[in-house]
Amino acid sequence: MRTSAFLYPWDVNGDPEAAARTAGLGVRQVTLASAYHSTRAATPRHPRHRIVTASHAAVLHPVDEARWRGRALRPYPAGDWAPGDAYGEAAAALAEAGLDVHTWVVLAHNSRMGEEHPATSVVNAYGDRYPWAPCVAQPATRAYLADLAVEAAVRPGATGTELESLGWYGLAHLHAHDKIGGVALGDAGQYLMSLCFCATCADGYDRQGLDAEELASFVRGALEPVWRGAPSDGDWAGVEKLLGAETAAATRRWRDGVARSLQEDTVSAVRSAAPAGFQVLLHADPVSFHCGANAGVDPRHILSVADGVVVPCTAGAGPLTPFAEAVRTGAKGRVLAANFTVVSGMGGRPDTLAADAARAVELGATELRLYHAGLASDADLEAVRGVLAGL
Repeated sequence: MRTSAFLYPWDVNGDPEAAARTAGLGVRQVTLASAYHSTRAATPRHPRHRIVTASHAAVLHPVDEARWRGRALRPYPAGDWAPGDAYGEAAAALAEAGLDVHTWVVLAHNSRMGEEHPATSVVNAYGDRYPWAPCVAQPATRAYLADLAVEAAVRPGATGTELESLGWYGLAHLHAHDKIGGVALGDAGQYLMSLCFCATCADGYDRQGLDAEELASFVRGALEPVWRGAPSDGDWAGVEKLLGAETAAATRRWRDGVARSLQEDTVSAVRSAAPAGFQVLLHADPVSFHCGANAGVDPRHILSVADGVVVPCTAGAGPLTPFAEAVRTGAKGRVLAANFTVVSGMGGRPDTLAADAARAVELGATELRLYHAGLASDADLEAVRGVLAGL
């Protein structure tokens, strides 16, 4: 079974042992960040540093100036945390160690863009902007995301790409020092708080027979009991309870259509620029109204568009099931990669990886992803090494 470990370029560059150490885990592939959001990351084994602070979302390779000249929305170059062609340097070292490399591309998640171009951001029913969440319905944003995906995905030597946050982003996000957990919104409340009311989305709601101002007012009213502590059910029935079935369905038709067409256009653009055999995977959630890094998708649709999906499984392998059913009923040969967090300090369970991986395979997983070889402790990596030796 093909197994890939996630890495950042700064985990590899400047550490002459990093590539061989990663290969020694027993993985065949590395999913290496080429475009990434702001973060603060530990590097527990690096000989030169321990903490890397990436202050803004950036490409981790040289920007193609010809592609972006004259455009307001364009990728930002990285600072001193990933200078020059940091991705290319790391990818070359990993390839020399015998590892295949996939690019790891974060798309609709960019706080700096939202701060410098606030009109691009999702706007909730209260008028609050989410600068970390570009509205993926806006034409200029969609064009930016497709071109960013092409540039960051199809890097020299890469055999495939894994596209993260290719869909709606919403409220749920670790933004700076987050202090939004005092009220349990639940999945239904999260959906309402993630509905966008920018001008583009207002036009979209209108085409679904909804007046945006009336909808925003209705959303605020529906959420008021939730803010006061009333339960917010965790599935689509909970959204229908808050909004009414007809209104809820209209919002979802607009949003699902936007996300589907964005995914179709972006995957098509990447394939057009990529060499033969280049694999395009999406980080995905099988519930299409979910927002976030693992974009909510319809499993049958996305497996008709992409070569496969990377599915979060740290909380259990259940999310694989809808994708596996889509494979059984028509999407033959697609990759179903079960993604496990193996950093115990981030809630991962490397000690149960063998059993978790076996369960994932039972449910239809064809590959494994391990998050994250650069962040994990020595003990975590030793546990991973032992599991992979037995597969």
